[in-house]
Amino acid sequence: MAAAISLVVGSLVWVEDPEEAWLDGEIVEIKSENYKVLCTSGKTVFVKSSSVYPKDAEAPPCGVDDMTKLAYLHEPGVLDNLRSRYDINEIYTYTGSILIAVNPFCRLPHLYDSHMMEQYKGADFGELSPHPFAVADAAYRLMINDGISQSILVSGESGAGKTESTKLLMRYLAYMGGRGVAEGRSVEQQVLESNPVLEAFGNAKTVRNNNSSRFGKFVELQFDQNGRISGAAIRTYLLERSRVCQVSNPERNYHCFYMLCAAPPEDVQRFKLGPAKMFHYLNQSDCIELDALDDAEEYIATRKAMEVVGISSEEQDAIFRVVAAILHLGNIEFAKGKEMDSSMPKDDKSWFHLKTAAQLFMCDVKALEDSLCKRIIVTRDETITKWLDPEAAAVSRDALAKVVYSRLFDWLVDKINNSIGQDPDSKFLIGVLDIYGFESFKTNSFEQFCINLTNEKLQQHFNQHVFKMEQEEYTKEEIDWSYIEFVDNKDILDLIEKKPGGIIALLDEACMFPRSTHETFAQKLYQTFKNHKRFVKPKLSQSDFTICHYAGDVTYQTELFLDKNKDYVVAEHQALLSASTCSFVSGMFTSLVEDSSKSSKFSSIGSRFKQQLQQLLETLSSTEPHYIRCVKPNNVLKPAIFENKNVLQQLRCGGVMEAIRISCAGYPTRKAFAEFIDRFGLLAPEVLDGSTDEINACKRLLEKVGLEGFQIGKTKVFLRAGQMAELDARRSEVLGKSASIIQRKVRSYLAKRSFIVLRLSAIRLQAACRGHLARHIYLAMRREASSLMIQRHLRMYLARKAYKELYCSAVSIQTGMRGLTARNELRFRRQTEAAIIIQSHCRKFLARSHYKKTKKAAIATQCAWRGKVARMELRKLKMAARETGALQAAKNKLEKQVEELTWRLQLEKRMRADMEEAKTQENEKLQSALQEMQVQFKETKAMLGKECEALERAEKVVPLIQEVPVVDHGLMEKLTNENEQLKALVNSLEIKIDETEKKYEEANKMSEERLKQALEAESQIIKLKTNMQRLFELEEKFADIESENKILRRQQISTPVKRVHEHPPIPPIPPTPETQRVENGHHVNEENRANEPQSATPKKFGTESDSKLRRSFVERQHESVDALINCVVKNIGFSQGKPVAAFTIYKCLLHWKSFEAERTSVFDRLIQTIGSEIENQDNNDHMAYWLSNTSALLFLLQRSLKGSGAGAKKPAAPTSLFGRMTMGFRSSPSSANLAPALEVVRQVEAKYPALLFKQQLTAYVEKIYGIIRDNLKKELNPLLSLCIQAPRMSKGVLRSGRSFGKDSPASHWLSIIDGLSTFLSTLKENFVPPVLVKEIFTQTFSYINVQLFNSLLLRRECCTFSNGEYVKSGLAELELWCCQAKEEYAGSSWDELKHIRQAVGFLVIHQKYRISYDEITNDLCPILSVQQLYRICTLYWDDNYNTRSVSPDVISSMRVLMTEDSNNAVSNSFLLDDNSSIPFSVDDLSTSLQEKEFSDVQPADELLEHPAFEFLHE
Repeated sequence: MAAAISLVVGSLVWVEDPEEAWLDGEIVEIKSENYKVLCTSGKTVFVKSSSVYPKDAEAPPCGVDDMTKLAYLHEPGVLDNLRSRYDINEIYTYTGSILIAVNPFCRLPHLYDSHMMEQYKGADFGELSPHPFAVADAAYRLMINDGISQSILVSGESGAGKTESTKLLMRYLAYMGGRGVAEGRSVEQQVLESNPVLEAFGNAKTVRNNNSSRFGKFVELQFDQNGRISGAAIRTYLLERSRVCQVSNPERNYHCFYMLCAAPPEDVQRFKLGPAKMFHYLNQSDCIELDALDDAEEYIATRKAMEVVGISSEEQDAIFRVVAAILHLGNIEFAKGKEMDSSMPKDDKSWFHLKTAAQLFMCDVKALEDSLCKRIIVTRDETITKWLDPEAAAVSRDALAKVVYSRLFDWLVDKINNSIGQDPDSKFLIGVLDIYGFESFKTNSFEQFCINLTNEKLQQHFNQHVFKMEQEEYTKEEIDWSYIEFVDNKDILDLIEKKPGGIIALLDEACMFPRSTHETFAQKLYQTFKNHKRFVKPKLSQSDFTICHYAGDVTYQTELFLDKNKDYVVAEHQALLSASTCSFVSGMFTSLVEDSSKSSKFSSIGSRFKQQLQQLLETLSSTEPHYIRCVKPNNVLKPAIFENKNVLQQLRCGGVMEAIRISCAGYPTRKAFAEFIDRFGLLAPEVLDGSTDEINACKRLLEKVGLEGFQIGKTKVFLRAGQMAELDARRSEVLGKSASIIQRKVRSYLAKRSFIVLRLSAIRLQAACRGHLARHIYLAMRREASSLMIQRHLRMYLARKAYKELYCSAVSIQTGMRGLTARNELRFRRQTEAAIIIQSHCRKFLARSHYKKTKKAAIATQCAWRGKVARMELRKLKMAARETGALQAAKNKLEKQVEELTWRLQLEKRMRADMEEAKTQENEKLQSALQEMQVQFKETKAMLGKECEALERAEKVVPLIQEVPVVDHGLMEKLTNENEQLKALVNSLEIKIDETEKKYEEANKMSEERLKQALEAESQIIKLKTNMQRLFELEEKFADIESENKILRRQQISTPVKRVHEHPPIPPIPPTPETQRVENGHHVNEENRANEPQSATPKKFGTESDSKLRRSFVERQHESVDALINCVVKNIGFSQGKPVAAFTIYKCLLHWKSFEAERTSVFDRLIQTIGSEIENQDNNDHMAYWLSNTSALLFLLQRSLKGSGAGAKKPAAPTSLFGRMTMGFRSSPSSANLAPALEVVRQVEAKYPALLFKQQLTAYVEKIYGIIRDNLKKELNPLLSLCIQAPRMSKGVLRSGRSFGKDSPASHWLSIIDGLSTFLSTLKENFVPPVLVKEIFTQTFSYINVQLFNSLLLRRECCTFSNGEYVKSGLAELELWCCQAKEEYAGSSWDELKHIRQAVGFLVIHQKYRISYDEITNDLCPILSVQQLYRICTLYWDDNYNTRSVSPDVISSMRVLMTEDSNNAVSNSFLLDDNSSIPFSVDDLSTSLQEKEFSDVQPADELLEHPAFEFLHE
């Protein structure tokens, strides 16, 4: 490809380098076929044109997520793209449908959490960033949609991350399959828990890897017809059996052998083991121990893993007993026996190991010896026993060891599968294949030969898949691909496995001849394949051979080929082990008992390997394959290190380069029409004039430049290999010519401008010279005239100066004399005033001193005299104290108490004096109120006089009186502050206080008497009201039952008239035990029934009439409930902005006393009705109507219901005067307007059914709220996916004035605005409470924020400057909508968009490279995390102005912080999670509404006409 490219000086190219694999540089000189290239590393190299590859100068600095989008699809381009993405922690990259995963060697938890799985669920492949979840989702979708089983092939070196990738795939498939847990653990966990066991028995150290898988593992996840996981299984293939007996240096045998040798001492003694070096199967290699690996700890961990997968302790002992027996078998050496060509154990050591192996196998020692040293040949006539020579006995020993280990490994796999659980009836499966990769070491033996054969077969399968994908791409684009040749590796496979004549066939043939050696086998290969292009004989070796594999040439050493290929199927071995007394050992060989009678036969490991490989390929061929290639970026297993040569070798071994080669055979370069025109439109600008068709424009452009072999698809231009470089070369040539023209024009312009400037300068210089001469002559003339004028003015100046000096001197002398006189006078005045002040202060001081001395002397004299008098008095008191000491002390105490009480009394008197006026005014108000109450009381008493006797038995209702504090604390503080000022007036006011106190006591007594009268009147009125209400209820019941009584009287004709008249008029009939069941749909409380008079029930009625009465009563109640439900299921609208249905239901329940019923069916009927009405979840108007009704009914229930038996406490009666007076005033009938019976909401004692109904209603409110919210999200979701990315516009078209654009960019945002407005109108029309509307839009805006922000982080094409401007304009529309909707409905919705607002704000900032990390985190994007900022900064690219992102220092700082977070095990996902919780409570709903809002609500008109609902008129 490189040879066909024409490059020019200045072209960017890739050149090979022995250390870095490839270096980029610029061609600085071209000499014939040689190029001089200046590399970016500073090195200058000379290369041939055939070894140079072009570099795309316009490639994004962060790489592309799909390498088929590369302009140049070649080896250095692929390597550079992977390195660029690895540097920004983008470890996944597509190559078509193939996923390349580069191990980061650090935790990236944000890539694998549940939020990320939710994003990839159902997304189209390639729509989001590359990820294993995308591959798993594509496989799952194909399985569900097409009904075809899928397989995912995960390959790569050990340490490349195959296991982690497999975990992620199974985790996602378990997430999609829906089988959460099985026996406490998920399917994914059960499969992964088996890894330590399989690694212990199937992994070993190789030359390159310390934990290399020596078998292939195919994990099947089984699905049922509905796509749910129904089971799982692990299939193993191609176990390397020869490693059990032969180990090359410096490799190791399987891990389990070394673990067992390092086991605890009791296990070592039980199995008679020792150090690993003493066993022949382990000491063939110098490598016994591994660094940083403790075999003893691994042994314990393996046994724990066995317990986890369901292997019992007895089975574990049996497993390790078999492993120990294999080790002892390897130490059995043979020598010549007594007979000819016979053999026997060599020495006592060999006998010891033979006996130990027999004990561990639990078989007979002699039988084990015979199975190793003898062979039984069965003929038609007799059975012949043949001795084996020592060499043949050793081969028999190794064969036994290999077959036992193989059987043990198969048993482990079956046990694990049984533990996981398989589904034999599963319809589909998704398999994940984890198998060893291509191997090429310095010494390559039979193991590498088999492994590379496996990879050749898988590569053939891979190539066919890649070519199939290429065909599908070409077919989809409707281009001709029939002439493209498909070249695969069938010739290599024929070389190895063809029958007859293949390498494996020749190897089997050599193994069957006893005298064959590796030299004869090699010579046979040389003769057979001397002309084969894939087979090469090394020059310096007589037994090696080289095969040209797809990944490179590998030289194999044949020394151990024959020994490792031999695998005899010995009947004696099978018979021996099947007869073992150990059930575990015999169980492994039960299937082979039937063959025990047959003689031994030769079995080739190579042939068996080929058969298993064919089975694996048949399994893969029956599924649709998907590929993940894992790459290990370095051998030191550390992050941020990318070794080019190492990665390049893995890409070759993984077949990625082969896939690229297949792509290059067709059309490796594919460009969308708009991109192609944008890049190459300048080659033929005339083809774009007047054209609006991109396809024709591209076709005309390619024809214009004379390119052949291209293809025009439906959406892309397809170019053959090298054509992209040719177009770029022509583009560079056009740009170069354009640059030359621009340079010529610029030089001409500069020269012309220089001439004009020079000519103007000359003209200006001449004008300046002429002007200078004229000015010189004019200056001389001015100088002569000026000299005369100067002389005249000088003489005048001198005369004036002499006069002014004389005049100024006279004035100065006069001024000085006058000033001196004035200053002297001022000084004298100041001295006089100062003397007077000093004298006054001195006199004052002397007078004060004399006064103080006199006062001090007087005080001293007084003190001395008082002291003398006091001492005299003291002597007298001491004399009297002996008799009156106790009395004197008590007197002193009482005097102090009197003084204190006097002070308090004075303070109280002052307070009462100030409060008297206020109390007087309030007494007058109370008197007027009392008079009004008395008038009302008289009227009420006259009206209810006839019913006093019946009402006396009624329960007395104690009015609830709240205590109101009387003391005015503000007044008290004011009185305290004025206390000091009023001390002087105390004596003068004492008389007035006494008089006022008497008046106060009289007024207090009068007020208390009036208060008692008022309270008694109030209690009587409340009793009368209660009795009236009960009377009304009794009248209603009496009216309902009166008609029934008439029927009963007619039926009592046979009863004597006299007995009928002995009874009083028939009162309402209480429910009998049968009729008590249902009353308006609920059961009557037994306590209420017990309180009714027992004698009022007539006991002489007939049973038939009683049953008819009960039926009519129950039917009437059911009819009432049915009428209510039939009414409310209709949309009966709203009254005064409140739902009529909710209010009607509440009034009916309140009237029927359903809240106080112990058992009822009304609530169940209502709940069923609501549930059936909201089944149609797509009708937002209907759902909003029911949200309004259920929320209003819940509010009314919240305000009405109180728990049963938890009656309100009586507040303590106020003790103060103002408290009693205030409560009496507030609870008076005049202030209440006789309205307790007319209250909208009345508290009732709620029973269990009512409380349960409230809980169910709360659940329905939350459910309807969630349905409405989710409906809005579903409506907006398809629009949001269109709003995150601006409609694409072609740059080239815009530059040339022609538009290929589509619809208006703002249309999607306007659709969102229209949807929000329509939704808000629907909620308003149904009068949904604003608190619910606010929460709906708050959560919806949060959902918009999550969707837009997550899409921005997952799609690189969205992180552009133009897209940021587009999204920002849409967010401005949302902000305008929030302002128009007002805070009552929008609330804090705009604040929920904080993440996308800050992210978009960052995208549209110019000169990002000048912004520091602190400015980003503190000013621009404080709410975004480091992972989110890093993601945006690395994905950003400017499609308008080609500006740079943030500086590398900022990127480095973010990477360091992310590494620290990862080391701290903090899982910081860069994706946001949508909050689907219920953001409100019943209390929030209760506080948002008011009871008075329902005062004017009218019940349903339909029910007002019904006779059973006359109570709704009240």
